[in-house]
Amino acid sequence: GVIPLRPLSIGEILDGAISTMRAYWRTVLGISLTVAVLTELCALLLQGVLLKDTTSTLSDPDVTPAEALRSLGSITAGALLVGVVSVVGTIVATALLTTVTSRAVLGKPISIGEAWRESRGQLLKLLGLLMLLALITGGVLVVGALPGLVVGLVAGFDAPAVILLVLGILAAVVVMIWLTVRFSLASPALMLERQGVWKSLSRSAKLVQGSWWRVLGVQFLAGLIANMVSWIAVIPFTVIAFAVNGEKMTALMGTGAQPAGWSFLLITGIGSVIGATLTMPVKAGVTVLLYIDQRIRREALDLELARAAGVQGYTPGATPGPVPGS
Repeated sequence: GVIPLRPLSIGEILDGAISTMRAYWRTVLGISLTVAVLTELCALLLQGVLLKDTTSTLSDPDVTPAEALRSLGSITAGALLVGVVSVVGTIVATALLTTVTSRAVLGKPISIGEAWRESRGQLLKLLGLLMLLALITGGVLVVGALPGLVVGLVAGFDAPAVILLVLGILAAVVVMIWLTVRFSLASPALMLERQGVWKSLSRSAKLVQGSWWRVLGVQFLAGLIANMVSWIAVIPFTVIAFAVNGEKMTALMGTGAQPAGWSFLLITGIGSVIGATLTMPVKAGVTVLLYIDQRIRREALDLELARAAGVQGYTPGATPGPVPGS
């Protein structure tokens, strides 16, 4: 497969994610490209059609309150639609890419159709997991900000209330980061072990226990690399879009700017699609391989993987040969 069957270094986890994309590029890039295109199309239509009309309405000095409310309602509805499409796309991509990466570990090919058939039964559970995680982190933020807000509303937002509010938000952010890392392996646990939502959270907490800083470091490094790749893909298209639009983009950056034209949106949209197509598999692959690595370290999963891959005479901890695709 794409990783050696032993506890992995950070470099091997990153290399395994990239090797999966290289060895199974048709399946991996097909999944991420489809999701990226659909998501970007919705955002493009929101910006190019809905925002253009509503911005012109809201900038009209003679606009009535009813018209302004209708415009704001249209913007909110459009943003919600884009958000729903983005969430659905993320769920489908996560499920399919998790399945593909797990097969890649065993060196077994898989098509998009096979990945869909294996993962579709867990999609609703994965949706529930992501919603629950969002509620947990949102609840932590509300609890952290609540004391400062209460004091501010009762006694006025003077210096002590503002300090209490800021400290509460900072404490909430720290707790949110801790919980995010603690539950970061819940998605692969849900998909690969066919667990329920709550069981997946407890499995992730168990696997991360004692390795919190390592998991944070791997995820942070993977996110940093993915963002750099995304910027490299997006920035040239943004520069081209500004060059094509010329004076319109100068006006766009000023006060009272008008919405961007279709050419600008299309060019920057292409860059966004390329960036998402390249980074989505890396992020998903790192999470799955980190989950597998933690299970190898804690549960000797390498023995089970060796049997599933048909490795004869496998010895735990043995130094393997070169990683395919590395």
